[in-house]
Amino acid sequence: MTRALQVTALIEREGSQWVSLCPELDIASCGKTIEDARRNLAEAVTLFLETASATEIDERLHTEVYITRLDVPVG
Repeated sequence: MTRALQVTALIEREGSQWVSLCPELDIASCGKTIEDARRNLAEAVTLFLETASATEIDERLHTEVYITRLDVPVG
């Protein structure tokens, strides 16, 4: 039976591309659209989990990720 691992996808525009990052595993990908970037990141994470050793996954996996916005003074 396959189990699911829920991870975060941060997606931001960089020029004409969308860059996606999974902070829990420090894996990145990109795409021409937001959906492409999301799908490509999901594929990259899946491939990593299928090929990495259990030790490497344990070393890279950060299970406590907190994402928030900050208001900072400018000028």
